[in-house]
Amino acid sequence: MKNPNVTAVTAGSQKKDSAWLYFKQHWQLYLIFLLPALVLTLIFRYGPMAGILVAFKNYNPIKGIWGSKWVGLKYFRRFLTSPDFMSYLMNTLKLSVYGLLWGFPVPILLAFLLNRIESKRIKQNVQLVLYMPNFVSVIVLCGIVRIFLSITGPVNLLLGTQINFMTIPEWFRPIYIASGIWQGAGWASIMYTAALANASKDLKEAAVIDGANIFQQIKAVEWPAIKDMVVIQFILQAGNIMSVGFEKAYALQTDLNLKSSEIISTYVYKKGLLDGDYGFSTAVGLFNTVINVILLISVNKIVQRMNDGKGL
Repeated sequence: MKNPNVTAVTAGSQKKDSAWLYFKQHWQLYLIFLLPALVLTLIFRYGPMAGILVAFKNYNPIKGIWGSKWVGLKYFRRFLTSPDFMSYLMNTLKLSVYGLLWGFPVPILLAFLLNRIESKRIKQNVQLVLYMPNFVSVIVLCGIVRIFLSITGPVNLLLGTQINFMTIPEWFRPIYIASGIWQGAGWASIMYTAALANASKDLKEAAVIDGANIFQQIKAVEWPAIKDMVVIQFILQAGNIMSVGFEKAYALQTDLNLKSSEIISTYVYKKGLLDGDYGFSTAVGLFNTVINVILLISVNKIVQRMNDGKGL
């Protein structure tokens, strides 16, 4: 009598051999279909990476990258020893970390709430209202925020005050984070809502019959359906802690709130495009990217240990 395990291994080996044989016979077909994508990836993804050499050179636009003088780690040392380095770094970290802590749970909560709406029509209307802010331009959003929070804006009229919120450094982070949650939370809840559709209806009905309350139903039935999705999204967002959106921070920035609003990305823009210090701005941007990569790998390792080896 044949061992079923041996039979399965043999069948798998034969399948791999036949697939490899088919590939060798028709490799031209694979080449035709994969070559354009490979070429485009090399040109538009990996080709521009050569620009990081600017961070190690005293870049002169006339001489080009290869003709410019090599300065090594000069610009990195200049940034790390700058008296404003810690200020820019902490502003960036605070804006990102607070945004992650306050903003990450909101789409999950919205998904749980939407999943409890029985009427399909009402659910679609609520989703439409929640998704609409995502299609508002960042610059338009910042304009709306400035109007609402101006001295003569609706917020001051409602409170009976005359506070110019955009000039107060302490208000910059709450404004930035709250407006970001309003704009993106509804759209971010789509993936969680879709994952909740896979939750077992039978288990939910059984939980209701057993007398489970809403929180017990979420814990036993709905949370397992989106747990892996939540873990992946958390790793990706935590790994991008240093990647604060430049456009929004710059659009909400004023001369009086620079103490809180000046972050690494706005600093890179001012040094690179406004001051023309290309080498230094590229070095600062590269430093930011390296920190992001380190954070992504570290967070992934931590989550794997806490989640039974599951991560990215």
